Parts: sequence; C-alpha cells; structure tokens
Amino acid sequence: MIEAAGVTEVTDTNFATEVIGAELPVLVEFTADWCPPCRQMGPVLRALAAEEADRLKVVQLDVDRNPEITNAYKVLSMPTFMVFRGGEPVKAMVGARPKRRLLEELADVI
Repeated sequence: MIEAAGVTEVTDTNFATEVIGAELPVLVEFTADWCPPCRQMGPVLRALAAEEADRLKVVQLDVDRNPEITNAYKVLSMPTFMVFRGGEPVKAMVGARPKRRLLEELADVI
C-alpha cells in the first residue's frame, strides 16, 4: 500500500504505539488494496490529514496484512473508519463519504 502524504500506515505491530498511545484523537481507516471505495477515500483522507493536523491524526490499516487488529475491533466492511481517543474507540463509521460529511461526523469527537 502506498502511504498517502500525512496519512501513516499502521500495522498489528505498531497499532498500540501509533493509535492507542497517540496524544491526538486518531482516525483509523481500515482499508484493503482490492476495495475501490477505499481507494476513493485516499484524496479525502490526505486533505483531512493536512487540514486537521493539529487536531487529528489520520492513519490507515490494511485489513489483509493486519488480521489481529482487524479482528480485535470486529471490522467486517471496508472502508471502516474508527476514531480513537485516549486509547479507546469512540466512534465507528462504515463506507466511503465526501470530506464534508466525514468532517460533520467527526465534529463531536475531535
């Protein structure tokens, strides 16, 4: 997977450090190379990462290469977005969406 500018790729190995231990709220996109709506979200996530860098960390996790985290959070559909704050998942959303709608849905957690 290609790492998008401002969007870090996380794995089963570094999830605890990058997401659970993060100071900022973290938006995790559970994604897969074979998922067209996930690819569609790339530019949206890059824009979000750039615009909200001081309030939100944006990361991607490839579900095929990271089954432990995917199963731990019972992720079944791609893309699934989860917001973690203080190490806990506080919000989950499934499916691609425009940036404006994503920002509206994130307003109460960032």
